[in-house]
Amino acid sequence: MTVIEVLTAAVGYLKNHGVESPRLNAEHLLAHALGKKRLDLYLEFDRPLSDAERAPFRDLIRDRGKGKPLQHLLGTVEFFGRSFLSDHRALVPRPETEQLVELAIQTLRNEATMTILDVGTGSGVVAITLALAFPLAMISATDVSLEALTLARENALQHSVRIDFHEADLFPAAAGSFDAIVANLPYIASDELVGLQREVRHDPPTALDGGPDGLRHIRKLIDAAPDYLAPEGILFLEIGHNQAAEVSAQLATLSYRDIRVRKDYQGVERFVTAVSPRQP
Repeated sequence: MTVIEVLTAAVGYLKNHGVESPRLNAEHLLAHALGKKRLDLYLEFDRPLSDAERAPFRDLIRDRGKGKPLQHLLGTVEFFGRSFLSDHRALVPRPETEQLVELAIQTLRNEATMTILDVGTGSGVVAITLALAFPLAMISATDVSLEALTLARENALQHSVRIDFHEADLFPAAAGSFDAIVANLPYIASDELVGLQREVRHDPPTALDGGPDGLRHIRKLIDAAPDYLAPEGILFLEIGHNQAAEVSAQLATLSYRDIRVRKDYQGVERFVTAVSPRQP
């Protein structure tokens, strides 16, 4: 079978197994199996593939048809135009989180004294992208999962950035004050987890489960953050749909200032920012 024949068969298999964008998935997986770039396949459509070349591709397609995320099969994920390691140890970064990072980059100034904390760093893509955008800043990141932190450190090494990683529930034990706290915490209600896409269910449950209403971790962060924010420090939050009103209300109750809600590209109120309460 030629490259195009193998691809055509794989596309049909993935389509029958409910995989979105089956052609794109098949191309990525075949290129990965052959050790090539995806666009190289277009120059080789008529090249016959040996059984030895097709065998690993068949395994990848079978796993993808069962719902294993494409990023886990490839071992990488694209985020903010860069490639990061991705596997079962941490949440696969979503496109919306790129907007969270973009919002922080547009808002903050690159100063040698700037300090940033990424809470719930997962694979580290947010902290690393901010470190690359603000090379003068001092950046810390936390996560409760040692596995996720190991992955984040591998990604930081790959991108040659220095980040202080801490195993912690929200805030590091010896924290100072931060000019910005960025957080994409679990925000899915516990009873909604069973209804998630099968690909999402391959993510660690602790990276998804936000408690009965999805806001357990976010509430805890908002309560504690004033003790860790600099006087004009900014809190950047990614939240779930229909959570903006309650999150904004809690921020207002705790006297945060300049509370703003922003929508993602799908029109969902996805991001909330707020300035730290004034010091007494």
